[in-house]
Amino acid sequence: MDDTICAIATSSGIGAVSIIRLSGPKAIEIANGIFKGKDLSKVNTHTINYGFIYDGKEKIDEVLVSVMRAPKTYTKEDIVEINSHGGLLTTKTILELLLKKGVRLAEPGEFTKRAFLNGRIDLLEAEAVNDLIYAKNDMARNMALQTMGGLLTSKIKKIRNKIVEIMANIEVNIDYPEYEDIEVVTKENLLPKLKDVDKDIMGLLDDAKNGKIIKEGINVAIVGKPNVGKSSILNTLLDEEKAIVTDIAGTTRDTVEGSITLNGFLINFIDTAGIRETNDVVEKIGVEKSKMAISFADLVIVTLNNNDELSNYEKELIDSIPKEKRIIFVNKSDLEDNININEPFIKGNTLTIDGLKSLKEEIINRFNLNDILNKDMTYISNVRQKDLLRKSKESIENAVENLEKGMPVSIVQIDINNAWNYLGEITGESYQDELISTLFNNFCLGK
Repeated sequence: MDDTICAIATSSGIGAVSIIRLSGPKAIEIANGIFKGKDLSKVNTHTINYGFIYDGKEKIDEVLVSVMRAPKTYTKEDIVEINSHGGLLTTKTILELLLKKGVRLAEPGEFTKRAFLNGRIDLLEAEAVNDLIYAKNDMARNMALQTMGGLLTSKIKKIRNKIVEIMANIEVNIDYPEYEDIEVVTKENLLPKLKDVDKDIMGLLDDAKNGKIIKEGINVAIVGKPNVGKSSILNTLLDEEKAIVTDIAGTTRDTVEGSITLNGFLINFIDTAGIRETNDVVEKIGVEKSKMAISFADLVIVTLNNNDELSNYEKELIDSIPKEKRIIFVNKSDLEDNININEPFIKGNTLTIDGLKSLKEEIINRFNLNDILNKDMTYISNVRQKDLLRKSKESIENAVENLEKGMPVSIVQIDINNAWNYLGEITGESYQDELISTLFNNFCLGK
């Protein structure tokens, strides 16, 4: 934290402008040593200054230099941003010049890491910065912005405050049992409070699936026996000839993927090889990949042919997929009805403009995509956060269970403290150094 660090903050390649960012105690001093224009040590904070970068007597580039003094900066340290002409050579030359002057090359995510360690942002907000950079749609961007604004942190802190009140009440009862004007902690008055906390945590966990949908999209596998029209469905949904379509059964030997945006959400479709018994070695591999796609998919579209009777193999396939995870889609509705199926299904085709409309509507309804749009977008959105929420919930549930079994409050208190600490790890109010290093290594350089 005593070093002055630097990195290229813009994407590499040819462009109009490149930005080299410095942060640390000597940022202004070192930048001033290679800049000819105004004296950067005397300019006002948050100003942009015109001049040139020099390596000794050699002019390197004409630049604009932004000077931002601590503590009102991204890292709460002095920050300088050199806006040079875009291009690999010029940008690299300025970066190497700074390194020669004693600046250290920043590690991935080190600017944001310093913002966290210096108390400008919490861990949820830091992770949201990276989410904003990699957002794949408007809703993912909006969710990241909401988290950066502290709305999710506020929800976590409210739950922690409830736990703190419970912990404080227990501590007073244990340490000062002779006091008569404090509320005596009993099973009867502690259980409702713990169950209220459990309900709050469960609400965040229930909403976490929405965060995953917004951030990563929905993975949908299209499965069925050969020649039922899976590849045609994929091509129609994507509005492009992504998969090869022929009348020959077994044309698709490998998975073919493509994505669309539905109601603003990313839907990742996976067209799989036809599932059937086969002696063809290559086709067997394709069938195994299809089964693997089913296990990893959020939703499986089991495709049937309207013109064929339901085979025993198709019945087994349907039964092998949980009801909540599958949609039965009867394709080729333009052909004669010969299908015999005794559970809800959707019918359509790939020939007419609205042939797959009902299928799209079912996907929207199955994941309540319209409801997600109307919520506040403050969702837990990654595995680390969700795992800590689960651990916190388990700790509260253990406390409730032990209390109902008649365990002493002093024993129950251990689980309550654990729940409080797990929630603190989500926001970064308690953390391990190894976790922080690993987390920020996933950031890009210069951020």
